[in-house]
Amino acid sequence: MVAALHVLGFELIGDLLAQPRAPLTLRFGPQLGRRIDQALGVLSEPIEPIEPIRPDELIEVKRNFAESIGAAETIARHIGELVVQLCAGLEAEGLGAKRLDLICHRVDDRLQAVRVGVAMPVRDVKRLTRLLTDKIEMIEPGFGIETLSLAATLAEPLAEKQTLTAMVDDGAPDVSDLVDTLVNRVGEQRLYRAAPVATETPERSVRRILPMAPDTGETWQGRWPRPSRLLPSPEPIETMAALPDHPPVAFTWRGVRRRPPGRRTRAYPRRVVAARCRTDRRA
Repeated sequence: MVAALHVLGFELIGDLLAQPRAPLTLRFGPQLGRRIDQALGVLSEPIEPIEPIRPDELIEVKRNFAESIGAAETIARHIGELVVQLCAGLEAEGLGAKRLDLICHRVDDRLQAVRVGVAMPVRDVKRLTRLLTDKIEMIEPGFGIETLSLAATLAEPLAEKQTLTAMVDDGAPDVSDLVDTLVNRVGEQRLYRAAPVATETPERSVRRILPMAPDTGETWQGRWPRPSRLLPSPEPIETMAALPDHPPVAFTWRGVRRRPPGRRTRAYPRRVVAARCRTDRRA
């Protein structure tokens, strides 16, 4: 069809839009007009249902029900059983889950998805079950759920570590469980830590990092002079220099020219800069 359109002198789609539809339909059939309408959004283009592509290494467990379920207690009980199976698969691969997706297949061919995430890779059955069951109120079972599937869509290697007894104090409390609970309740963007940034600009000396992110190792440098006060908005300063590349010998701020004592050198205008810092006059 494209080759035939080129023979007729049509090079752009815009050339077809300016032509009447009847001659084009008579020559090429209804397919040409239908595709143009679908491209312009005038006609809907249904997407055929296909099986989604899943990676081979995806760890997923599924449970089908002979009779549909809908009660919150029943859903919570089956979630706990699915988490046990999923953690067993993660342990066999030496992985820990960082994100879980619970897909509820309803009897009316609609899907209900629930996603939870953790700060550090884990395969603790109790913790993952609690995070998922806290989201049950977001599930709308409708006329019932016939299939539950749980997948670890994001997993990372997790090495085995020795569990310390109550008689041994490592001095570093584990707050990752609390962080996971807060993140899944209030949102990932609302929970963060402040990390220093090596810069002389005060308002840029702090940035946000994840709650459980490792220490960046950056610190505030003490050799940079800090201004005593910041102005509400930038104010222009006109500086004067003996030569274009020399340091300024005088500056004008708020209509007042200021010059260091003992400097009577002829000065040339240098440039106008915007300042937010009010420093000591002796500087």
